[in-house]
Amino acid sequence: MAQQLSFDLPAKTALGREDFFVSPANALAVAMISATSWPGNKLVLSGPAGAGKTHLAHVWAAETGGRIVQAKDIAHDDVPNLAQSAIAIEDVPMIAGDIEQQKTLFHLHNLVLAEGNALLMTGRMAPKFWELPLPDLQSRIEGAHHVALDPPDDALLGAVLAKLFVDRQLNPGPEVIAYLVKHMDRRFETAASVVAQLDQLALSEKREITRALAVRVLSSERNEFQSGN
Repeated sequence: MAQQLSFDLPAKTALGREDFFVSPANALAVAMISATSWPGNKLVLSGPAGAGKTHLAHVWAAETGGRIVQAKDIAHDDVPNLAQSAIAIEDVPMIAGDIEQQKTLFHLHNLVLAEGNALLMTGRMAPKFWELPLPDLQSRIEGAHHVALDPPDDALLGAVLAKLFVDRQLNPGPEVIAYLVKHMDRRFETAASVVAQLDQLALSEKREITRALAVRVLSSERNEFQSGN
Protein backbone atom coordinates (compact mmCIF):
# COMPACT_ATOMS: atom_id res chain seq x y z
CA MET A 1 0.00 0.00 0.00
CA ALA A 2 1.38 3.41 -0.95
CA GLN A 3 1.98 5.71 1.99
CA GLN A 4 0.09 8.98 2.25
CA LEU A 5 2.25 12.02 1.60
CA SER A 6 2.83 13.98 4.80
CA PHE A 7 3.53 17.68 5.09
CA ASP A 8 5.16 19.33 8.09
CA LEU A 9 2.64 22.15 8.43
CA PRO A 10 3.36 24.75 11.11
CA ALA A 11 1.22 24.42 14.21
CA LYS A 12 -0.69 27.51 15.30
CA THR A 13 0.33 28.07 18.91
CA ALA A 14 -2.30 29.41 21.32
CA LEU A 15 -0.72 32.06 23.55
CA GLY A 16 -3.61 33.45 25.61
CA ARG A 17 -3.81 33.32 29.40
CA GLU A 18 -6.63 30.80 29.16
CA ASP A 19 -4.29 28.49 27.23
CA PHE A 20 -1.64 28.39 29.97
CA PHE A 21 -2.00 25.55 32.47
CA VAL A 22 -0.96 26.47 36.01
CA SER A 23 0.63 23.80 38.22
CA PRO A 24 3.05 23.84 41.17
CA ALA A 25 5.92 23.75 38.65
CA ASN A 26 5.05 27.18 37.25
CA ALA A 27 2.70 28.79 39.78
CA LEU A 28 5.32 31.18 41.18
CA ALA A 29 6.30 32.37 37.71
CA VAL A 30 2.65 32.94 36.79
CA ALA A 31 2.12 34.90 39.99
CA MET A 32 5.11 37.13 39.27
CA ILE A 33 4.02 37.75 35.70
CA SER A 34 0.60 38.75 37.04
CA ALA A 35 2.02 41.09 39.71
CA THR A 36 1.23 44.78 39.31
CA SER A 37 4.86 45.73 39.95
CA TRP A 38 8.30 44.15 40.35
CA PRO A 39 11.28 45.14 42.50
CA GLY A 40 13.22 47.68 40.49
CA ASN A 41 10.53 47.38 37.80
CA LYS A 42 12.32 44.45 36.13
CA LEU A 43 12.09 40.66 36.15
CA VAL A 44 14.10 37.77 34.71
CA LEU A 45 12.13 34.67 33.71
CA SER A 46 14.13 31.50 33.09
CA GLY A 47 13.29 27.94 32.12
CA PRO A 48 14.12 25.23 29.59
CA ALA A 49 12.96 25.35 25.98
CA GLY A 50 9.22 24.78 25.75
CA ALA A 51 8.62 25.59 29.42
CA GLY A 52 6.34 28.52 28.61
CA LYS A 53 8.59 31.59 28.71
CA THR A 54 7.31 32.96 25.41
CA HIS A 55 3.73 32.11 26.34
CA LEU A 56 3.99 34.01 29.63
CA ALA A 57 5.73 36.92 27.88
CA HIS A 58 2.76 37.18 25.51
CA VAL A 59 0.31 37.00 28.41
CA TRP A 60 2.21 39.77 30.19
CA ALA A 61 2.49 41.93 27.07
CA ALA A 62 -1.24 41.58 26.38
CA GLU A 63 -2.11 42.64 29.91
CA THR A 64 0.36 45.54 30.12
CA GLY A 65 0.30 46.81 26.56
CA GLY A 66 3.97 45.91 26.32
CA ARG A 67 6.00 44.76 23.37
CA ILE A 68 8.10 41.64 22.79
CA VAL A 69 11.45 41.61 21.00
CA GLN A 70 14.27 39.13 20.56
CA ALA A 71 17.50 40.37 22.12
CA LYS A 72 19.39 39.66 18.89
CA ASP A 73 16.95 41.77 16.85
CA ILE A 74 17.15 45.06 18.76
CA ALA A 75 18.49 47.82 16.56
CA HIS A 76 20.35 50.68 18.23
CA ASP A 77 18.24 53.30 16.46
CA ASP A 78 15.03 51.66 17.76
CA VAL A 79 15.97 51.95 21.44
CA PRO A 80 14.29 55.34 22.14
CA ASN A 81 11.02 54.13 20.65
CA LEU A 82 11.13 50.71 22.34
CA ALA A 83 11.72 52.36 25.71
CA GLN A 84 8.40 54.17 25.59
CA SER A 85 6.41 51.14 26.78
CA ALA A 86 6.80 48.00 28.86
CA ILE A 87 8.94 45.50 26.98
CA ALA A 88 9.85 41.82 27.09
CA ILE A 89 13.28 40.93 25.74
CA GLU A 90 13.55 37.25 24.89
CA ASP A 91 16.57 34.94 24.74
CA VAL A 92 19.06 37.40 26.16
CA PRO A 93 21.88 34.79 26.48
CA MET A 94 21.80 34.43 22.68
CA ILE A 95 23.77 37.68 22.39
CA ALA A 96 26.61 36.55 24.68
CA GLY A 97 28.95 36.50 21.67
CA ASP A 98 27.96 39.94 20.34
CA ILE A 99 29.39 42.79 22.43
CA GLU A 100 27.77 45.51 20.27
CA GLN A 101 24.35 43.94 20.75
CA GLN A 102 25.00 43.81 24.48
CA LYS A 103 25.77 47.54 24.46
CA THR A 104 22.47 48.15 22.67
CA LEU A 105 20.59 46.07 25.24
CA PHE A 106 22.38 47.87 28.06
CA HIS A 107 21.21 51.20 26.63
CA LEU A 108 17.65 49.90 26.26
CA HIS A 109 17.68 48.45 29.79
CA ASN A 110 18.63 51.79 31.28
CA LEU A 111 16.26 53.87 29.16
CA VAL A 112 13.21 51.64 29.74
CA LEU A 113 13.64 51.93 33.50
CA ALA A 114 14.39 55.66 33.29
CA GLU A 115 11.07 56.10 31.48
CA GLY A 116 9.31 54.30 34.33
CA ASN A 117 8.38 51.24 32.26
CA ALA A 118 8.62 47.56 33.17
CA LEU A 119 11.29 45.27 31.73
CA LEU A 120 10.98 41.49 31.37
CA MET A 121 13.97 39.43 30.22
CA THR A 122 14.07 35.71 29.44
CA GLY A 123 16.67 32.98 29.06
CA ARG A 124 16.99 29.25 29.57
CA MET A 125 19.34 29.35 32.56
CA ALA A 126 19.44 31.43 35.73
CA PRO A 127 20.94 34.89 35.05
CA LYS A 128 24.25 34.11 36.78
CA PHE A 129 24.93 31.57 34.01
CA TRP A 130 24.28 33.98 31.14
CA GLU A 131 27.95 35.07 31.27
CA LEU A 132 27.56 38.22 29.23
CA PRO A 133 31.01 39.73 28.59
CA LEU A 134 29.70 43.26 29.15
CA PRO A 135 30.03 43.42 32.96
CA ASP A 136 27.68 46.37 33.50
CA LEU A 137 24.88 44.55 31.65
CA GLN A 138 25.53 41.22 33.38
CA SER A 139 25.50 42.83 36.83
CA ARG A 140 22.27 44.69 36.17
CA ILE A 141 20.58 41.54 34.94
CA GLU A 142 21.77 39.60 37.97
CA GLY A 143 20.35 42.40 40.11
CA ALA A 144 16.85 41.83 38.74
CA HIS A 145 14.33 39.70 40.58
CA HIS A 146 14.46 36.19 39.10
CA VAL A 147 11.79 33.51 38.83
CA ALA A 148 12.24 30.09 37.21
CA LEU A 149 9.89 27.72 35.47
CA ASP A 150 10.62 24.33 37.01
CA PRO A 151 10.68 20.96 35.18
CA PRO A 152 7.13 19.70 34.61
CA ASP A 153 5.21 17.66 37.14
CA ASP A 154 2.67 15.09 35.91
CA ALA A 155 -0.16 17.61 35.69
CA LEU A 156 1.87 20.16 33.77
CA LEU A 157 3.44 17.62 31.40
CA GLY A 158 -0.02 16.25 30.60
CA ALA A 159 -1.32 19.75 29.96
CA VAL A 160 1.67 20.62 27.76
CA LEU A 161 1.11 17.48 25.69
CA ALA A 162 -2.60 18.23 25.37
CA LYS A 163 -1.83 21.80 24.23
CA LEU A 164 0.74 20.60 21.70
CA PHE A 165 -1.84 18.23 20.25
CA VAL A 166 -4.50 20.96 20.13
CA ASP A 167 -2.06 23.34 18.42
CA ARG A 168 -1.82 20.73 15.66
CA GLN A 169 -5.60 20.19 15.63
CA LEU A 170 -5.18 16.66 16.99
CA ASN A 171 -7.41 14.97 19.55
CA PRO A 172 -5.89 11.74 20.90
CA GLY A 173 -7.64 9.82 23.64
CA PRO A 174 -6.73 10.41 27.30
CA GLU A 175 -4.99 7.03 27.44
CA VAL A 176 -2.42 8.31 24.96
CA ILE A 177 -1.48 11.31 27.09
CA ALA A 178 -1.52 9.19 30.27
CA TYR A 179 0.91 6.71 28.68
CA LEU A 180 3.23 9.47 27.46
CA VAL A 181 3.29 11.20 30.85
CA LYS A 182 4.24 7.94 32.55
CA HIS A 183 6.91 6.75 30.12
CA MET A 184 8.49 9.67 28.26
CA ASP A 185 11.59 11.66 29.13
CA ARG A 186 10.32 14.56 31.26
CA ARG A 187 11.53 17.45 29.14
CA PHE A 188 9.54 20.02 27.24
CA GLU A 189 11.68 19.52 24.12
CA THR A 190 10.85 15.81 24.20
CA ALA A 191 7.14 16.55 24.46
CA ALA A 192 7.28 18.71 21.34
CA SER A 193 9.32 16.12 19.45
CA VAL A 194 7.03 13.23 20.42
CA VAL A 195 3.87 15.08 19.42
CA ALA A 196 5.40 16.07 16.07
CA GLN A 197 6.44 12.47 15.41
CA LEU A 198 3.00 11.14 16.32
CA ASP A 199 1.38 13.67 14.02
CA GLN A 200 3.61 12.73 11.09
CA LEU A 201 3.34 8.97 11.69
CA ALA A 202 -0.45 9.03 12.03
CA LEU A 203 -0.75 11.07 8.85
CA SER A 204 1.61 8.88 6.83
CA GLU A 205 -0.17 5.69 7.96
CA LYS A 206 -3.67 7.18 7.71
CA ARG A 207 -4.58 6.20 11.25
CA GLU A 208 -5.65 7.72 14.53
CA ILE A 209 -3.15 8.54 17.25
CA THR A 210 -3.42 5.61 19.65
CA ARG A 211 -1.54 4.23 22.63
CA ALA A 212 0.08 1.67 20.34
CA LEU A 213 1.38 4.47 18.13
CA ALA A 214 2.72 6.25 21.20
CA VAL A 215 4.55 3.08 22.24
CA ARG A 216 6.25 2.95 18.83
CA VAL A 217 7.30 6.59 18.94
CA LEU A 218 8.74 6.38 22.46
CA SER A 219 10.58 3.19 21.54
CA SER A 220 12.10 4.97 18.57
CA GLU A 221 13.07 7.92 20.79
CA ARG A 222 14.87 5.62 23.23
CA ASN A 223 16.70 3.81 20.44
CA GLU A 224 17.90 7.09 18.95
CA PHE A 225 19.07 8.30 22.36
CA GLN A 226 20.96 5.07 23.03
CA SER A 227 22.59 5.07 19.60
CA GLY A 228 23.66 8.66 20.18
CA ASN A 229 25.49 7.59 23.31
